[in-house]
Amino acid sequence: MNELVIELTEISPRDFFGQQNEHIDLIKKYFPKLKIVARGSKIRVYGDDELLDEFDKKFKLLTTHYQKYNKLDENSIERLLLSSEKDDLSSSESSGEVLVHGMGGRLIKAQTVNQRKLVDSVRKNDMVFAIGPAGTGKTYTGVALAVQALKEKKVKRIILTRPAVEAGENLGFLPGDLKEKLDPYMQPLYDALRDMISPEKLALYIENGTIQIAPLAFMRGRTLDHAFVILDEGQNTTHAQMKMFLTRMGKNAQFLITGDPGQIDLPRRTVSGLKEALLVLQNIEGIGMIYLDDKDVIRHKLVKKVIEAYKGIEHQG
Repeated sequence: MNELVIELTEISPRDFFGQQNEHIDLIKKYFPKLKIVARGSKIRVYGDDELLDEFDKKFKLLTTHYQKYNKLDENSIERLLLSSEKDDLSSSESSGEVLVHGMGGRLIKAQTVNQRKLVDSVRKNDMVFAIGPAGTGKTYTGVALAVQALKEKKVKRIILTRPAVEAGENLGFLPGDLKEKLDPYMQPLYDALRDMISPEKLALYIENGTIQIAPLAFMRGRTLDHAFVILDEGQNTTHAQMKMFLTRMGKNAQFLITGDPGQIDLPRRTVSGLKEALLVLQNIEGIGMIYLDDKDVIRHKLVKKVIEAYKGIEHQG
């Protein structure tokens, strides 16, 4: 039996190993044939050479991630340990790129392999579809790219839109005027922007039209040029709505369409415009399609478990 000794330098063992060594315990589950002992700032690993080499490579990914983001959690560990060699290579140059310097000095970056693929695809294509379940950072990464493009003066405005389809609710029964009815529905878009732009500047941008947040119906008849445009919750568009939106594209425009085909709130027998578009447009040059999955979930660790649990029910159905 061979031994591998790794010493953590410039990294807090307590933060890296987790409370009561919970991170080490998780790592052990992925390497059941290795004996892993963590004491102080050293990790001693015993086993066959081939497995020790694999452990060493994966451990370097974990330490690199920690040094970049100053944190390590269950989701990050699982993503990195499950990533293929191809995925590891694809995390190259763009992996450490700061998209936006957010509020409170927060550095906003793509944090997963597929989020980085999304960033790369937006750079290469004028129209991109980002598909995946809740919590995978589709919209958040998109908003960060839009804010970055605005700050770098690549576009003159940001337009964020959603189809006004309620998840089991009816906007008509909400109190207030149209804006007051719609603002709560558009809240996820406001939340992302507030992480990246100061309250004063955000209010100014919204007031002067530099940033526009509106339901999809308000896009009809417009030509959207010199803009970064995000259609969120695209799975809730109809055929006519999706076609209308996609044909609004003007000069120097970047279109990003996000959605989760597993959360459609349309009436029964209504075909999702997103599902249809993914089939119709899949072979058109200049249109990118990025698929995110459970490994990209960056919300609370329970979100991923919830997604997995519901998958089981849906497969049975």
